[in-house]
Amino acid sequence: MKSTEDKLNHVMVEFYEKLSSWEQAVVKDKGYSLPLVHTVEILGGNGPMRMKELAEKIGVTTGTLTVQIDKMVKLELVTRKPHESDRRSILVELTSQGHELYEEHDALHLQLTGELTAKFSDEERAQFLSFLQRVNAEF
Repeated sequence: MKSTEDKLNHVMVEFYEKLSSWEQAVVKDKGYSLPLVHTVEILGGNGPMRMKELAEKIGVTTGTLTVQIDKMVKLELVTRKPHESDRRSILVELTSQGHELYEEHDALHLQLTGELTAKFSDEERAQFLSFLQRVNAEF
């Protein structure tokens, strides 16, 4: 008989794989790469960010991020601008087109969340939120 921890491990991996597949399909339909959309999600949720902060949040090097941001500038999704108080830093921020992509993608996430938790009671939703926040805090 499998332990609770073993079952939890397999369920978490299955959830991650299903969510990743869903995300990949949604992004593919729009013609964007997953890293590009993740960058839009982070900027949309956090506002303008320094390149170094953004790279850390995404989990890539600043060199890798520079290539990604170059593509996004060409697609008119982001702009680069000098940081007001730190002249060595560059801020990256979403353009209006970037904000549109963020809002559209965020709405799809909200829809999926609603579908996945539709049969949950309000109390179960609150518990699930609490559990996920605790799990996220461990990263």
